[in-house]
Amino acid sequence: MAEKKAAGAQRLLIDLGATTARFALQLPGGEPERVMRMAVAEQPDLMTAIRHYLSQIAARPAAGAFAVASAITGDRVALTNHPWTFSIAETKRQLGLQHLRVINDFTAVALALPRLGPADLVKVGGGEGRPDRPLAVLGPGTGLGASGLLPTSSGWYAIAGEGGHTTLPAMDAREEEIIAALRRRFGHVSAERAVSGQGLQNLYAALAELSGGGAPEELAPPDIADRAMSSEDALAREALDHFCALLGTVAGNLTLALGALGGCFIAGGIAPKIEPFFVRSRFRARFEEKGRFRDYMAAIPTWLVIRRTPAFLGLAYLLDHELGGAPAAERPLLLP
Repeated sequence: MAEKKAAGAQRLLIDLGATTARFALQLPGGEPERVMRMAVAEQPDLMTAIRHYLSQIAARPAAGAFAVASAITGDRVALTNHPWTFSIAETKRQLGLQHLRVINDFTAVALALPRLGPADLVKVGGGEGRPDRPLAVLGPGTGLGASGLLPTSSGWYAIAGEGGHTTLPAMDAREEEIIAALRRRFGHVSAERAVSGQGLQNLYAALAELSGGGAPEELAPPDIADRAMSSEDALAREALDHFCALLGTVAGNLTLALGALGGCFIAGGIAPKIEPFFVRSRFRARFEEKGRFRDYMAAIPTWLVIRRTPAFLGLAYLLDHELGGAPAAERPLLLP
C-alpha cells in the first residue's frame, strides 16, 4: 500500500556532493523541477538541509532518491570528502517517506546516460558509439567519480564502483616527477589526487615545488582554471594541461577495462566550465594513447556532458522504473 501511495506522489531528488547539495522534485514520468543548490558548508547536516529545501517550496514528498558522493555499503553513509554522515533508515523515517533509494552519485550519472540528448553533449573525438556495448562515465568535481552502464538481456546494469581511487599512472618523465611529489605528500596517489578540484590544487602545488619557487599562492580550483585559460599564470596553465591529460589517461583506462565501445562520457562540475580549453587539450590524445590498442581507442567516441545535474535524470529514471512512470519502450534498469 505504501509503495502505491509513493508511486503517484511527489518525489524528492538529491545530488549530494562534498561542496554542493542539489535538490529537486519529480512527478512520475516527469522532468526534475523546483531545483535548488545549497552549499554543504552552510548547513550542519543533511536533514537540516533537506528541511530547509522543503520549507522553501512547501512540499511533502512521499518517495525519494539520493545520489551521494560516497561508497554505499550499508545503512550508514559518510561523504568521502566532507564530514556529513547519515542513516538511510533514519532519514526515511524522519521525512515520512514510503520509499527511499540512496546510490553513489556516479551510478546516478550512469543511469542518466540513455536519457541524454544532443543538447546535453559535446563530442570530443572518436567515431560512433555502438548501442549494444557498455558505456563509461567519469567526472572530476570535488572528487573524481566513475561508473559504467552495461547492457544485458534484461536491461541496463549500472556499476557502483570507486574508480576515482585507483592508482594514478604516469605517461612521461614530467608526470613521474609530479606523481613523486604527490607521493611524498599523500603516500598513495589515486587518480582523484590529481583529477578533481582538490587535484587541480595539488597539481599546482606540485609544479610549484618542482620549479623551486617555494609554496605557491593559495588559490581555489576555479581561480587556477581562470588563470590558466586567460594565460595569466604559466604555472596554472601547466597544471590545467596536466589535469586534462591525466583525465584522458584515466578515462582511457576505464574505457578499456569496461570494453565501453558505446562511448566514454566526461561529467562532473569542472570539465564543462573549461570546455574551450578541454576540447583543445591533450585529453583526447591521451585517451587514445594505449599502444597496440590505439586504433581500438580511436574509434570510441568521447563526450563532454554539459547538462546541469545529470544525476537528477538518473534518479528520476530509477524511481520511474521502481515506482511507475517509465515509458514502456525504455530499457529497464538493474541495480546492485
